[in-house]
Amino acid sequence: MLTATHLTKEYQSGNGRLAVLKHVSFSVPQGAFVAIVGPSGSGKTTLLGLLAGLDTPSDGAVSLDGVDITRMTEDQRALLRGEKVGFIFQSFQLIPTLTALENVQVPLELRGEDGSADRARDLLQRVGLGDRTGHFPAQLSGGEQQRVAIARAFSNNPRILFADEPTGNLDGATGERIVELLQELNRESGSTVVIVTHDIALAERTGRVIRLRDGEVVEDRMTGAG
Repeated sequence: MLTATHLTKEYQSGNGRLAVLKHVSFSVPQGAFVAIVGPSGSGKTTLLGLLAGLDTPSDGAVSLDGVDITRMTEDQRALLRGEKVGFIFQSFQLIPTLTALENVQVPLELRGEDGSADRARDLLQRVGLGDRTGHFPAQLSGGEQQRVAIARAFSNNPRILFADEPTGNLDGATGERIVELLQELNRESGSTVVIVTHDIALAERTGRVIRLRDGEVVEDRMTGAG
C-alpha cells in the first residue's frame, strides 16, 4: 500500500548539504495503524510530507497504492491526494469564515460529488459534532476543531490518512478522545493511518512504531495493540 525506498531529503546549508532524511525504507500494508516517532529535528515531519506527496525527495521513492508518486508532477500528486489521501494538520487548517459543515463539505464539492451536505453532516455526526454543524471554528474548542479536521480528512474515503501531531494542541482527555476516534475510523473504513507524534503513550496504541533519530530509522517494531 505505502512503500518508502531509500528516501533521502537534503537541503542546501551554507557551502554544504544538510541531510534531514537518510535512506529511509519501510512498507506499510493497507489498513495498518502506524506511528512515526522521534525527537525534534529527527526528520519525522519531513518524512510525513514526502509520504503524502506534499514534498519531493532528493533521492529515493515513495509508492502509494502501487503508484510511484515521486515520478509525478505536482498537479498529478495533487489529483492523487484528492482521490486517495487524507491529511490532518497539527494547526487544524480550518477555513475561519466557513461553518463546521461547510469546512467538511468543501473537498466534496471540489470533487463534484452529489449529496455533499448529507455526507458532511453524517461525518460530523460520527465524530460527535452533529449539534455543532452551524458553528464557525472560532466558536469551537480545540478538540472540536480537531474533530472537524478529522471529518474533513475522511470526507473522500481516503485509502490512507496522514496526521501530524493529531493530539499536539489538545489536553489529555480530549487527546484521548481523538485517539479513540482515529482507531474507530481506521477499523470501520479500512483506511491506513500514519501519524507523527511525540506522544509515546499514543504511539503505543497504534499497531506499529517507527522511530527516527538524526534522519534514520533506528527502530521498527509491532506493538501488539490495535
